[in-house]
Amino acid sequence: MSNDKNNINSNSYRPDWHPENAGDEFAIRVVKGKESTHDGLSLTNTTLRKTTPITKSAKLTKEAYIKGVLNNDRTTLARTITLIESNSPTYEQLSQEVLQALLPYSGNSLRIGITGVPGAGKSTLIETLGLFLIEKGYKVAVLAVDPSSSVTKGSILGDKTRMEKLSREADCFIRPSPSSGTLGGVTRKSRETMLVCEAAGYDVILIETVGVGQSEITVRSMVDFFLLVLIAGAGDELQGIKKGVIEIADAIAVNKADGDNMHKAKIAATDYSNALHYLAPATEGWKTDAHTCSAVTGKGIPELWNVIKKFEQIVKDSNFFERRRKQQTLQWVFSMIEEELKEKFYNNSTVKANLHKYTTLINKEEILATTASKELLQIYQENSN
Repeated sequence: MSNDKNNINSNSYRPDWHPENAGDEFAIRVVKGKESTHDGLSLTNTTLRKTTPITKSAKLTKEAYIKGVLNNDRTTLARTITLIESNSPTYEQLSQEVLQALLPYSGNSLRIGITGVPGAGKSTLIETLGLFLIEKGYKVAVLAVDPSSSVTKGSILGDKTRMEKLSREADCFIRPSPSSGTLGGVTRKSRETMLVCEAAGYDVILIETVGVGQSEITVRSMVDFFLLVLIAGAGDELQGIKKGVIEIADAIAVNKADGDNMHKAKIAATDYSNALHYLAPATEGWKTDAHTCSAVTGKGIPELWNVIKKFEQIVKDSNFFERRRKQQTLQWVFSMIEEELKEKFYNNSTVKANLHKYTTLINKEEILATTASKELLQIYQENSN
């Protein structure tokens, strides 16, 4: 693979530029965990270490953001993601201009969504898969969506610290972001983040979600391949996993197939495979199946990657790959419209003034919910500019 576009520009690297320096105007606040060692980054300019530390007031120009991303300067990449995750209107125009400029360089990766039951070993599997892919010459970006702290709104699991070996690789970029309560376990700006990583030259984008329990349809609508990670013997076999999640999976990986658990894992995989025969495939022209693997020993990981590559070849040959991408873009447009309308509704001053009244009426059961919603929408329509 050619890495010309992905060479790290050592002259633009600043070890003191981190997302946590972004300030309170930004939506994402990175909770400090294990420091990254930046292994693999060549700091050939010795004067770089003697420069005056960049404070959080330091700003980048649009051109600096774009050039930094295209040069795969991981610190500028992190700052760019922080920029587009900002909820501040001050940075909205700049972030859109940066994204527009990066758009022609995006779309060349394989996007893989990974979800599963808590304790299934998703992060360990991602680390093992990521290391395997890097050995094969791929550049890997991991967008690990953490549950949000109800207090700080920041990430509380810290996937970057859980993927310690992978985070040291120069050809890997890990971005833990709080879900901030977003339905589906993906952040509000995950799609934009994915495009930025693609523009930086990452070949494989792995998106780890919070896990089963929220609507994983959101993840399905932004990835090419959707992997469901399960384990055997946890009481969550066929009856315990929501049918809807299995229906949208392109493959099931029964993890922890090692040691004494090997036999149970094989039985569980067979049970899932048999059940999948009765479900419509999630992707046109593809047959979803269950496989065993061990994220700890690495057994089954190469075979799992072969399944993903076979899937990619089949859907590209049938042109379904391109059709799905276009459908996802349209879904993205409509979801942003819905989000914008929702935001405008709740930020409308007249609606705000009436919300308490209607909340009281609903709690006292003096008005139907349908009536309340219609009247509030009428109030919004009459008072929106």
